[in-house]
Amino acid sequence: MPITEQQLLQILPNAGRQAGVFVSALNVAMNRYAIIGAPRVAAFIAQIGHESGQLRYVREIWGPTAQQLGYEGRADLGNTVKGDGSRYRGRGLIQVTGRANYKACGEALGLDLVNQPELLEQPQHAAMSAAWFWSTRGLNTLADNGEFAKITRRINGGLTDQDDRLLLWERAKKVLI
Repeated sequence: MPITEQQLLQILPNAGRQAGVFVSALNVAMNRYAIIGAPRVAAFIAQIGHESGQLRYVREIWGPTAQQLGYEGRADLGNTVKGDGSRYRGRGLIQVTGRANYKACGEALGLDLVNQPELLEQPQHAAMSAAWFWSTRGLNTLADNGEFAKITRRINGGLTDQDDRLLLWERAKKVLI
């Protein structure tokens, strides 16, 4: 069953008009990557809700902060050309980061994200990239098992802002189950 705009707003009240902008794109993306059923959808919406500031940001706000400066030259992200750190900053609803991840995501979605990274700022691609990331990291299985902390670690590398993520997850479960 697809998520409705009303449900999205109940889970992510700060999304405002963005809920209407993203609802169709999210349903298409979740369907394509088998993010189906309340446990999966609740965990997915909670995580993308946090990562995107409740659907308000599809591009990482650039300071640059010390952490963002650290993206430059990071071989594990494929950032090998000067300027890659900023060019391949986090984009999409799960914040795909780094040249290598843009390349892999682009290949999966049939987009040239290496030459046009800003495509991930468009709602349909922002949603699809998040669902692609979710699927390629095995997060459906973790959602089925209620392993929300493990999901956060795979997305974020740690448990950054876990309180907010858990609040959104609890809200999503109430709305969807």
